[in-house]
Amino acid sequence: MKILITNDDGVTADGILCLARFLSKEHEVTVVAPETEQSAVGHAITIRFPLWLRKVDIKEPFEIYSVSGTPADCVKIGIDVVLNEKPDLVISGINRGNNLGTDVIYSGTVSGALEGAIAGIPSIAISSYDFKNPMYETAARFILKFLKEFDVNSIPRFSALNINVPSIPYEKLRGWKLTKQSKRMYEDYFEKRVDPSGSDYYWMKGNIVENDPDPKADYKVLKENFVSVTPISLFMTNEKYLSKLEEMYSENKIVW
Repeated sequence: MKILITNDDGVTADGILCLARFLSKEHEVTVVAPETEQSAVGHAITIRFPLWLRKVDIKEPFEIYSVSGTPADCVKIGIDVVLNEKPDLVISGINRGNNLGTDVIYSGTVSGALEGAIAGIPSIAISSYDFKNPMYETAARFILKFLKEFDVNSIPRFSALNINVPSIPYEKLRGWKLTKQSKRMYEDYFEKRVDPSGSDYYWMKGNIVENDPDPKADYKVLKENFVSVTPISLFMTNEKYLSKLEEMYSENKIVW
């Protein structure tokens, strides 16, 4: 397959290079990624500033390009300028740290994959669970095998797969399970600090809350040494609530 790879950790991050090296053994790989870290930028795109695209001179069996923008920018310019055609697959990652629950809203990694989905290309986001000790080779070996057994063309347009891989040796993986985006979230708080000039500033921190009762919650299978594979979509309409509102505010009740 012809695969376009991006990330949000930066074009020379260990995770993206490990992924590209493994995939290039069996696929035609091109890396187009942000020149600097773009973690937690969500699905931002650059519309009021120019984008610089540069080929990175690193001895690898694939081409690498840096972009002065976001992961979504990278996918757009990767398709339209670098490749000048749609690849067979877009993969975003391997991210340093997990993308679970509400992380999906903020994640540049996930947004890179969803940008591919917008373009009508099968797309996958992949993350290594442990931020402090990511095991990129485990995730890379997994995705190489996964692509042999999973039909990526079954992924509908406007959808992508969000994959999280435990940070354990590959041999200890128990397989993969289909999961749901959990209600895992953070209790945010701000730590007040003082800069050298005496002015106050704040650093956002947070405690993880994992209390989702659903047995298919994404974070639960990771703790059992399974890979979490979650189908996600761009569209966020709450269908149940919409139906309820339609009952409450049917046409004969609306006064405008």
